[in-house]
Amino acid sequence: MTITEPYLVQPAPGVYAYIQPDGGWCLNNAGFVTDGGRTLLVDTAATERRALALRDAVVAAGAPLPRTVVNTHHHGDHTYGNAVFAPGALILAHENARVEQLAAGHQLEAIWPETDFGAVEITAPDLTYGDRVTVHVGGTEVRVLHPGAAHTIGDSIVWLPRQRVVFTGDLVFAGGTPFLAMGSLAGSLRALEVLRALDAETVVPGHGPLTDPSAYEDTERYLRYVAELAREGREQGLTPLETARRADLGEFAAWRESERLVANVHRAYAELAGEPEGGPLDILGVLRDMTVMNGGTPILCHA
Repeated sequence: MTITEPYLVQPAPGVYAYIQPDGGWCLNNAGFVTDGGRTLLVDTAATERRALALRDAVVAAGAPLPRTVVNTHHHGDHTYGNAVFAPGALILAHENARVEQLAAGHQLEAIWPETDFGAVEITAPDLTYGDRVTVHVGGTEVRVLHPGAAHTIGDSIVWLPRQRVVFTGDLVFAGGTPFLAMGSLAGSLRALEVLRALDAETVVPGHGPLTDPSAYEDTERYLRYVAELAREGREQGLTPLETARRADLGEFAAWRESERLVANVHRAYAELAGEPEGGPLDILGVLRDMTVMNGGTPILCHA
């Protein structure tokens, strides 16, 4: 049976992953940590309706509404629902995530004007950090770590050392294609080393089903594939689109959103040219190329 509705998984006492199948565009994961008296939420959702469903799931699990929300990065599928939980909750994220969220504004509506996002009020973090910060939820230690520029320039890893559960945000897409247009390929490889060093048992990816550290190996193989593909294409004088269209995805062909390959090649070309990691790309141009890769059909938000 194919599950299409969001569902909760409890990998450890007081720890919940909120999975939104099938993890495609706009279908992110969230989660929460609770001691029965206090709750910390990791990420929200892309639409008002989905954020309200997430709030209902927290309550249905017997947890109080969160006093703290951690955003793993600024993208709207992970932050648009912030307003549903504020002002009762303090929003925490990396300092770059706040800057990027305010700069992006209602970017998802611009990309997907036909999607009903509901009454979304851009609600940026109240509290930001630079390197790492620790939050205590009763007896549970929640470490929030910045791995450097990776998926974006403002990523956060949420690590529960006692439970050995990690929320990776979009550093990991389980069964889905990584997306580096606003981050860094080299930085994403370094972020995987940060994740490995934590020695987690359970991995809650930003999109896709609950997984384990084997997802890091899958992600690394893909990133190294993109790096080599881009190196060869650039040496041949090909554009990122030409390089991506000629590529044989092999084992990665079955991953969701394979059109992201061209976005990732754009990022790899920029780094090969010596551009700073996480430096801005022409996002509209990247989106146009992804549309071409998608057979001329615009990519769809599934929320």
